[in-house]
Amino acid sequence: MASNSIHGNGVSGSKLCINDVLRDDELRSVLGRVETEKDKETFGLVCKRWLRLQSTERKKLAARAGPHMLRKMADRFTRLVELDLAQSVSRSFYPGVTDSDLAVIANGFTCLKILNLYNCKGITDAGMKAIGEGLSLLESLDVSYCRKLTDKGFSAVAKGCSGLRILHMAGCRFVTDGVLEALSKNCRSLEELGLQGCTSITDNGLIYLASGCHRIRFLDINKCSNVSDVGVSSISRACSSSLKTLKLLDCYKIGDETILSLAECCRNLETLIVGGCRDVSADAIKSLATACGSSLKNLRMDWCLNISDSSLRCVLSQCRNLEALDIGCCEELTDASFQFISNEESALSLKILKVGNCPKITVTGIGILAGKCSSLQYLDVRSCPYITKAGLDEAGFHFPESCKINFDGSISEPAVLL
Repeated sequence: MASNSIHGNGVSGSKLCINDVLRDDELRSVLGRVETEKDKETFGLVCKRWLRLQSTERKKLAARAGPHMLRKMADRFTRLVELDLAQSVSRSFYPGVTDSDLAVIANGFTCLKILNLYNCKGITDAGMKAIGEGLSLLESLDVSYCRKLTDKGFSAVAKGCSGLRILHMAGCRFVTDGVLEALSKNCRSLEELGLQGCTSITDNGLIYLASGCHRIRFLDINKCSNVSDVGVSSISRACSSSLKTLKLLDCYKIGDETILSLAECCRNLETLIVGGCRDVSADAIKSLATACGSSLKNLRMDWCLNISDSSLRCVLSQCRNLEALDIGCCEELTDASFQFISNEESALSLKILKVGNCPKITVTGIGILAGKCSSLQYLDVRSCPYITKAGLDEAGFHFPESCKINFDGSISEPAVLL
């Protein structure tokens, strides 16, 4: 393409190379109109100049590279915004990115806004310090399962990256409330925080967080067993207009105070995970369903042993936009939970339903659901003694053609309720 010529001034035989006519900004405009990544790569094959322009305009890159290659990448991709260096679980034997790599990244990719270091087990607080000192524009950081990191490293990131909006540090077991205090003081725009398995986080940390971060829309504190109603309620009050996703799986100290606080303050709540929170009562769930009926889309309350037929009826009748529901191991639930649905004119929006280990639910109840859930995609009936494939076939119930029914665990579960 670079050898293509242009006839100028109407003079026969007068030719100009396109590179002599178009300036860099004009070629960038051409590149900006190329739609697919494959075609953009092809653009860079025309000549060295076009390759340089294509490289400097690249915004996203996923790679595995050491310091030497990272320096070359930094020289080539000067405007990179997103860098993905995550390690897959299948490569758990490999440490991934190291502290020396992070030093190169911090010095070379100064425009970086998104950095994914998931499962890079070799990095330490020294690497986090480099990020804090060099990547002032950073908005999103994932260091989940980087198990050597402590409060010291995260505090350096919080101080240096005040525009941070997203931080995931699941499995970073050495972090404490000090991290949340640093975020509260420095990162007032924080919107998404993942703390799954950070078992040293307590109510004090959540209270610190709530004092400075009022825009949180996503909070994952699954398996943070030292948090209770006091801390979580402080978040629901501080982030009442923004909070949309709250995950509290196996937070066994959580009870009605949290649920009632959500019902009172968080009318935009879309996803709530309270699986394993055994002290949550049926009445609290009714209050939540009534208050958040128009917004709630995903609800997981497996092992909430106080859930009753009346509370489930309230959820199904009030939450008309509910798409995913897990009531597994709620042993007191019966077919009566679904009886009212047969008299409803409108269908339910449910796409995912898990009723595993509910011994009192039978084929009759599932049949009622089948008739009212035309969008159902996944049904989990494992360990339900009165629900079998033969029983459903004999009853002649018709499920949506695309619906997968998990009788024995042979079907992979959707991730939406995890």
